Amino acid sequence: MSSAMMIQLLVLAAVAVFLILKLRSVLGTREGFEKPPVRPEAIPDVQGRQPVVNDEDAHNLEIADHVPEGSDSAKALAAMKKAEPSFSVNEFLSGARSAYEMVLDAFDKGDMEPVRGFIAPEVLEAFEGAIAARREQGLVVQSKIIGIRELAVNDATFMQGSQIAEITVRFMAELTSIVKDANGVLVEGSETEVKRQRDFWTFQRAMGAADPNWRLVATGE
Repeated sequence: MSSAMMIQLLVLAAVAVFLILKLRSVLGTREGFEKPPVRPEAIPDVQGRQPVVNDEDAHNLEIADHVPEGSDSAKALAAMKKAEPSFSVNEFLSGARSAYEMVLDAFDKGDMEPVRGFIAPEVLEAFEGAIAARREQGLVVQSKIIGIRELAVNDATFMQGSQIAEITVRFMAELTSIVKDANGVLVEGSETEVKRQRDFWTFQRAMGAADPNWRLVATGE
């Protein structure tokens, strides 16, 4: 082999090594199992297409996000949506959270007037009775909700004849709470210690009614 041909082969080999190193720097090194290449015809053409989901399916999917499929609560929520198509479980829970925070704030301040219209008479009476007893003892409660750790549908019922819907919501709140006497002396609690409080509140409303507001009809722990 002539020296000229040997030099040419060395140059070609050097170029090949350079190209291999360049490709590795861009594509990486392939090792182990790899999926077979996807044929162009196997790639679905989804440009401009959206999955078709009808209203009923969307409603069922939303319900399944909150209660077990096929349960009594699921059937009740589905009946509520049928009676009032605009009803949304997500929106209801958002409103329930706001109501929970507002009612607890009003109770701590000892003034239920701002939320009177959203509470059933017997429940309102219980709240106001507790406030009166607290005042007689000269006690002042100060609490602060740090956050709502749990907000979920615990139970749901629907009465076809009257169209009355009831949904019990399970709350798990994280809050700080203190109780002071008439002289401002701390009696109970801590301003820094965060505690958890679980409540079960039941809200009621006639589906399809002009009044969109739900009323608090029962409380429990």
